[in-house]
Amino acid sequence: MQVNIWSKVSVSVQTVLAASVTITAITKASPAVASAVGHGFSTGAFVKLSVAGMLELNNAVVKVTAASADTFSFDGIDSTLFETFTSGGAQLVTFGAAAATFQDVNASGGEASDIDITTIHDDTTKLIPGVKAALSYSFGSLWDPADAALIELKKADRVKGTRAVKLTFASGSVVTFDCYPSVSLAPGGSTGGPVTTPVGFKLTGSVNAYA
Repeated sequence: MQVNIWSKVSVSVQTVLAASVTITAITKASPAVASAVGHGFSTGAFVKLSVAGMLELNNAVVKVTAASADTFSFDGIDSTLFETFTSGGAQLVTFGAAAATFQDVNASGGEASDIDITTIHDDTTKLIPGVKAALSYSFGSLWDPADAALIELKKADRVKGTRAVKLTFASGSVVTFDCYPSVSLAPGGSTGGPVTTPVGFKLTGSVNAYA
């Protein structure tokens, strides 16, 4: 078992999102395979998906594998039980800004609400999972208005735009997601301590993890 720790973790932020490449099909398979004529993606690249039908992949940031001229696979994603794809596109992500200021990390959300389907014929309550709460991350960050990642996240915050984010652990494990950043760059802290500023991410889709 690989144990990851919050030490020597790289946090990379999207600086460029390329034009969308049309996807004509996504298989229900492990791994999922997309058809996109002349897509130009290389194995190991990361792309952001915009998908209708197969909503489990909408707004996901996925790693490309087994790329050929007109198809590519989504590394580690089993789409066998997903909904049926109808249309979509993929955009190559450039992670051009690296954070050097993040400290505390907190994740929240993802819990499903309860839907009560108990009938008058039951003697115990029956519950099924409903809509999940939005996933979010909050970070404490040292206040550095010259930090490249904070600058890029602030750009998105100003226009309520999204950015893809990649966490790379010392073990080589990688986590990717797309989010709405919340970065005020307002300085805070306490007497004699470091000047800090809060950073928040509201995720727009799933978290994808790679060993």
